[in-house]
Amino acid sequence: MIRVENLVKHYGDVKAVKGIDFEVHDGEIVGFLGANGAGKSTTLKIMTGYLSPTSGNIRINDLNILDDSLAIRKTIGYLPELNPLYGEMMVYDLLEFSANVRNIKGKAYKKALARVVDLCSLSGVIHRKVSDCSKGYKQRIGLAVAMIHDPRILILDEPVTGLDPNQIVEIRNLIKELGKERMVIISSHILQEIELTVDRIVIIDSGKIVADGTSEELMAGFHGKTQLLLEVKNATAEDIDALNTSIQSLEIKNVDSKNTSSFIRLEYDKKDDPREAIFQHALAHHWTILEMSPKKAQLEDIFRNLTVGGGAHA
Repeated sequence: MIRVENLVKHYGDVKAVKGIDFEVHDGEIVGFLGANGAGKSTTLKIMTGYLSPTSGNIRINDLNILDDSLAIRKTIGYLPELNPLYGEMMVYDLLEFSANVRNIKGKAYKKALARVVDLCSLSGVIHRKVSDCSKGYKQRIGLAVAMIHDPRILILDEPVTGLDPNQIVEIRNLIKELGKERMVIISSHILQEIELTVDRIVIIDSGKIVADGTSEELMAGFHGKTQLLLEVKNATAEDIDALNTSIQSLEIKNVDSKNTSSFIRLEYDKKDDPREAIFQHALAHHWTILEMSPKKAQLEDIFRNLTVGGGAHA
C-alpha cells in the first residue's frame, strides 16, 4: 500500500503541493488527474524518489520516502511524461543496459528480458534501433525499461500522449493486464482513457486533493443535478413559462427556438424525476415531444468544475 501523508512541496515561493493525503491499495489502478500546474507530476516525482518533499512523507508498506528512498526505488517502475530513451541504441541493448544498471545480469537478465518482451509485445522490434520504432512501440519500450526489474508498483506519467487511437487501445489493454498483478498509478489528460482504464480517480487542483473515488462515485456527487434536453413542437413562450411554474423542481437553463421547434435545456435534482409531469404538461398544451433525453455528468464536466488551474510547476 502507498500512503501519502500531509505532503508539501515548495519551489521557492511557489507552493506546488499543499499538504495532500491519499492512499493507493494493492491491486488498484488509480488515475491521478489535474490541470497543468496542479501538482500531479511533482507528487509522482516525490513518490518515485526523484524529488524530496518540503515536508510530509510517503510510505510504501513498511518503508518511507525520507529514510528508505533507495529501497523504495527498487519497488517502483517509473515511466516519465518525456520517455527517456536512447534513440541510437538497439532495443535489446537498451533493455540490457537498463537491467545492468539494476545489477540484473546473466541468467537473471535473460529471464527478465523474456518477461518484458512478452508482456510488452516487443519481439518484432527487439533488434531494431529505438529511433526507428513508432511512437506506440517507443511507449512499449519505455514500459519495458520501467518493468525490467519486475516492480510491484508502476507509475506512468501521460503514457498515451501522442498516440493514435489504435495505439491508445493497445497501451490501455497492456496497462489493464499489468494491473492484475501490480499497483498502477496513471497521470493523463485524456479523461476518456482514464475512465476506461482505472478503478479509482484522484483529482488534484492548485496543490490540493479536490476529489477521490470511482468515476461512478464522483458523478453521483456532482452537484446532485441531472440535465434534461427537451425538443418540442408548437410550444409558445407562455407555455414554456408555465412549465417552469407548474413543476417546481425544474429549472429552465436555456430555450432556443428554431422554425417550429423549441429546444429547452432543463435541470433538476436527481431525487425528483419530472419527466412524467412534463409529458402531462405537453399533452395539456398540445405540444409534440420530439426528444426528451437526460444527460448525466461526464468525467470532463467534473474535471472542469473542480479544476481552476494551477501554478507554474506541474
